[in-house]
Amino acid sequence: MSRILVVEDEANIALGLQDDLTLEGYEVAVARDGEEAVRVARGEAFDLIVLDVMLPRKDGLTVCRELRRGGLKTPIIMLTARTQEAEKVLGLELGADDYVTKPFSPIELRARIKAVLRRTGDAGAVPQVYRFGDAELDFGRCELRRGGRTIEITAIEVKLLAAFVRSRGLVLTRDRLLDAGWGVGTHVTDRVVDNHIVALRRKIEPDPAAPRYLTSVRGMGYRFDG
Repeated sequence: MSRILVVEDEANIALGLQDDLTLEGYEVAVARDGEEAVRVARGEAFDLIVLDVMLPRKDGLTVCRELRRGGLKTPIIMLTARTQEAEKVLGLELGADDYVTKPFSPIELRARIKAVLRRTGDAGAVPQVYRFGDAELDFGRCELRRGGRTIEITAIEVKLLAAFVRSRGLVLTRDRLLDAGWGVGTHVTDRVVDNHIVALRRKIEPDPAAPRYLTSVRGMGYRFDG
């Protein structure tokens, strides 16, 4: 399931986009102003951002510029009520991947989202083998090795590690980890996630009591820096 951040300050449009994209099978989060958009986009992992240009507190062009300068590579589709060619060119030069002018057809937006995700799909792919420290994750074989020795690992732990590697350096909330490990809609408590993190630290950390790779971010979730 691809995860989309919709940045739109008009409540009716935001709700309409959220409902429409959810029905299409996407997981959707909404930000209502530019400052919130920057904070959420940097703090969580998304596969695509739908970004309105006209926003309070910080306009969409500024948001796009800040995210790209900060190294965020998440694809961005910009929405605008304007038709000036210069603004569209500026948005693309700042790092936007596509542009849709309001009013737009939901069918057109869905098609553009699918096209952008197809073009950029490999960017967030998990590598066959991922190495950090003395650990080696072989996702093709579902194996974890440290110092050449195979460490027993469960299917859920592999899924969680894949989510962390895909979103390296970003905070993943417990809800996001629940979706990644157990599937959307599964009734599992946050405590189960915490227990799996403890188990993973025993397997990948040089010192599980002082984690270097899998760290806690108070009030938010966990971040992987391996």
